[in-house]
Amino acid sequence: MSSPTALRAGGFALALGVFALDRGIKAFVAGPLDLQAVGLIKLLPFFDLRWTENYGVSYGMFTADSSETRLVLLAMTGLIALGVAVWMLREKVFGEIAALALVLGGALGNIFDRYTRGYVIDYADLHIGQWRPFLIFNLADAAITFGVLILLARSLLSREKPADAGDQTDDTTPDTATETV
Repeated sequence: MSSPTALRAGGFALALGVFALDRGIKAFVAGPLDLQAVGLIKLLPFFDLRWTENYGVSYGMFTADSSETRLVLLAMTGLIALGVAVWMLREKVFGEIAALALVLGGALGNIFDRYTRGYVIDYADLHIGQWRPFLIFNLADAAITFGVLILLARSLLSREKPADAGDQTDDTTPDTATETV
């Protein structure tokens, strides 16, 4: 069993890995693939690469269309990422640390985009025909989503069970095996 410090260090390493992978994919999409100029690359009948500039957060909410609103959005998402990092430092269980690491790494990837470009690069277009169950997203978005789903599942499935009444011992009754007559 690893110490909480080692688990947290592993969590921060996972967050850094998610951030690096997100950066690498976005650099490849923006660079060699030149998806911004191409616009669309069909890969599978249900999955395309499609260039999208996301100026807001989830589902286009809180669109930052000016430098002031972009700064507010950066500050808000930065504070949330800081809160997730502090939460990670307080956790001792690997499942929660790993889930928080996914959220933190994804958040940092999108914050980096927003800071350097003014928008987040989205490129993953999962669809069935014309129907899109999700908006176009990126690896950072997927990491955040999976991290949150893991946290929710662990929270719902790991509720503390009430103590069984049959397992309780009464300290006032003498132990018959050691009782002398």
